[in-house]
Amino acid sequence: MAESASNIYVEARRLGKQVSTREGVLTLLDDINFRIDAGTSIAILGASGSGKTTLLGLLAGLDLPSSGEVIIDGQNLNELDEDGRAQLRASLVGFVFQNFQLLYGLTALENVMLPLELAQATHPRNTAAALLDRVGLGERLHHYPNQLSGGEQQRCAIARAFATQPRYLFADEPTGNLDSETGKRIIELLFELNSEQGTTLIMATHDTQLSQLCQQRMRLDAGRLLKPGASRQHD
Repeated sequence: MAESASNIYVEARRLGKQVSTREGVLTLLDDINFRIDAGTSIAILGASGSGKTTLLGLLAGLDLPSSGEVIIDGQNLNELDEDGRAQLRASLVGFVFQNFQLLYGLTALENVMLPLELAQATHPRNTAAALLDRVGLGERLHHYPNQLSGGEQQRCAIARAFATQPRYLFADEPTGNLDSETGKRIIELLFELNSEQGTTLIMATHDTQLSQLCQQRMRLDAGRLLKPGASRQHD
C-alpha cells in the first residue's frame, strides 16, 4: 500500500528513557519532542553522555522508550513487536555506527550483501559490489574488516547502510574514531550519497563544524532538548 506523502517523517512525542542503576533510576532522555520531515539533514549536537546515541537508537527502533512514542511514516513503533520493528528497519532505515559494527567473519562484499539478502533484493552481489566501488573499495571486496583501515571500514559501513536505499539514515558520530582528513572524506561521501538518494539524514555529533553542513540542528543537554538559542549547561 502506497504511503501518503503527509506520513513521511520521523516524530518524537514526549520521548523518555530511564534505566535502573545501583544508585537508582537514571534518566537518559526526558520529554523529547520534535518532527523531522522527509529529505531533511539534521544534526543532533551534544557532549558525551547527553543522550545522543540513546535518542538515535529509539528513533531507529533499535530500542524502546520508557515513555512517549516514536512515529515513522505514520507507524507508531510502540505498536510493533521486535519482528515488526526489524521489518520496518529493513525496509526504511540505515544506520552508520561510530564503531563501524561490521561483522568480522564476513568480507566487505558479504557485509554489504547482508541487508540486501535480508530484504530479499534481486542481485545482492552485484548491487553490493557496485556500492563498494562507489565508495572507493572496488579493489577490497574480498578483504575482511581487520584487513581494512578505519576509514575503509567506515566506508564499508556507509555502503552497507545505503545498500537498501533507506528512507532514513541514522549516523552516530560517524567520524568519531577517524583522523580529521579521513573524517572529512567520510562526511563528503555521506552527504553525497544522501543527496543522490534523497535520504533523510539524522546525525549525532559533538562536532559543531560538521553540524553546520546539515540543514537543521538541535542540541541535547543531560537528556533534555534545548530550545534554539539556549545556552548549554556544560560541554
